[in-house]
This record gives sequence, C-alpha cells and structure tokens, in this order.
Amino acid sequence: MKDVARRRDPAAYATSLTLDTRFGDMDVNGHLNNVAFARLFEETRVRFLRFGSGAPVGKKAPSSVVVGHVAIDYLAEGNYPAPVTLTLAIGRIGSSSFTVAMAAFQEGQCIALCDSVLVHRDPETGPSPIPPALRERLEALRLKG
Repeated sequence: MKDVARRRDPAAYATSLTLDTRFGDMDVNGHLNNVAFARLFEETRVRFLRFGSGAPVGKKAPSSVVVGHVAIDYLAEGNYPAPVTLTLAIGRIGSSSFTVAMAAFQEGQCIALCDSVLVHRDPETGPSPIPPALRERLEALRLKG
C-alpha cells in the first residue's frame, strides 16, 4: 500500500465511524496492540458490507464477498481509552474484486492505514464479476484526490 498524503487526510474518505477502544486492546506498553487495530478495521469493513453502501440492495444480509487480502501499516501509537475514528473509501475496482481503503485516526493523528481486497463471489461457482449495481455504489465511494 502506498502511504501517500491523501491517505492520511480524513477528507479523502467517503464515510467514517468512531469506535471506542477497550482496556483489553492494550499491549504491555499501554498502547493499542496490532490485534486491536485489526479488530477496529474489521468492524468498520463489516458494518460497511452488512449495513452500508456495500450491502446488497434491499436486504440487510452479508454481501457476496470474501476477504482476499488485508494489509495494515502501523504509523503511530494508539492509546486507551481514546476513541478511534475510522474512515473508509474504495481505492480500486477490478472485474471481480475491489480494494477497501481505510485509515484510523486518534486525537487528530493518522495512526494506521489498511487495505482490504474483497473478492465478489457466487456461492456456487466462486469468484464472479462485480454486478453493475454494486459497481455503481462502489464508484460513488472512491477515495478522493
């Protein structure tokens, strides 16, 4: 993932979500551990896919996508109990997959970046082209800049 300036700008993202940190998210040094970052990014991605613009039209069920790859760049220490604001946009759209670009901000600072490659799939045949309706919704959520 490229750590370009726009990825550290919350205005570049289509949507955001603020989540609380938990005491159990800390490592032995009192900072958010790597699993906590993964959990925060996962929660954001899942809410987008189940209830947000990535959800199937007309129903509140999981999208027909699976995670193909996740990469997290840790940029700064996160702290408990400060909440974390996570931003989400679409970075790339291919024929059967797309990349969800996310960033984590705490107290105004970008503390981590995450790219998740999601593969559209047919339950019976596996990977399949992204349907036009989903592609249209994803295009509207492109990373700005």
